[in-house]
Amino acid sequence: MLASKEMMKFKSYQNRANLFVKEYLLADPLIPYTSIIGGIFACKMVYDLTQLFSAVHFKSYSSLTRIQRIEWNNRAMSTIHAIFITTMSLYLVFCSKLYSDSQSSELITFRSSSLSTFALGVSAGYFIADLGMIFWFFPSLGGYEYVIHHLLSLVAVAFSMLSGEGQLYTYMVLISETTTPGINLRWYLDAAGMKRSKAYLINGVVIFIAWLVARILLFIYMFYHVYLHFDQIEQMHTFGQDNEIQVNGKDVREQKQLKVFGSLVDPNLTDENVKFEPKLAAIPNTSLTRFYIGSNHNHMKTSDVYASGVHNAHKP
Repeated sequence: MLASKEMMKFKSYQNRANLFVKEYLLADPLIPYTSIIGGIFACKMVYDLTQLFSAVHFKSYSSLTRIQRIEWNNRAMSTIHAIFITTMSLYLVFCSKLYSDSQSSELITFRSSSLSTFALGVSAGYFIADLGMIFWFFPSLGGYEYVIHHLLSLVAVAFSMLSGEGQLYTYMVLISETTTPGINLRWYLDAAGMKRSKAYLINGVVIFIAWLVARILLFIYMFYHVYLHFDQIEQMHTFGQDNEIQVNGKDVREQKQLKVFGSLVDPNLTDENVKFEPKLAAIPNTSLTRFYIGSNHNHMKTSDVYASGVHNAHKP
């Protein structure tokens, strides 16, 4: 009996993983995957251009060891990515209307745009390229702490990009990349023998201020924002966890014995704008149904809900 339950649970997780691949990874590949590839090629271009430029304009570059020159070029990739993603993050979080509470009734945790998805794709491309270099020259460009940091960052950025969920908070965290150019400049000055220079001192002060604002004060603001919008955050998809929902103020178990595998149901929806599409059952005597709310039925959006439960799939 226990083995049967474990098998049912395994099949349920397997079906959900397949569903994620189909509806997220393969739903709309143009922007996500082209931006990832573009990010990787951009890293290669920056690396090569840095190598050419530094060899001509920096006398200290030729005196560096091979690994130091590689790290010099690698840090240029890191700096350009930091400038790009910090600029995009500041614009999307504080200047754009995308995540404004007054601009849309849609939950902020489910809002995304082509621009926000593209920027995350470029960032994911950078993490892939940099992670590849870390592995190739391991441990010269960083130890296991860098590997863990990049893997976690890549998973978080890629999931937010592909699912469209939690992009606001992903960008808030990415603003912390503000400190990266200063940290890299500190390494450049040290490698060039300018550790006792005035520029090195000023750069240290700038790093301190940037760290205070971007990695302490901003995170306090982010946690406060999470607290204010925690009811919306609870609606986000949690892989492998079922949540009960209500439709028209009634527990759906009273109507179809359903449990949600997704995120959002508009409590004001009516029967006229809800459609049901039966899916393959993950557990015997159950079915998997997709709720379409509104008129956009092409891809998994903020108003899509995946549900599974014991009910008659042939009788809506």
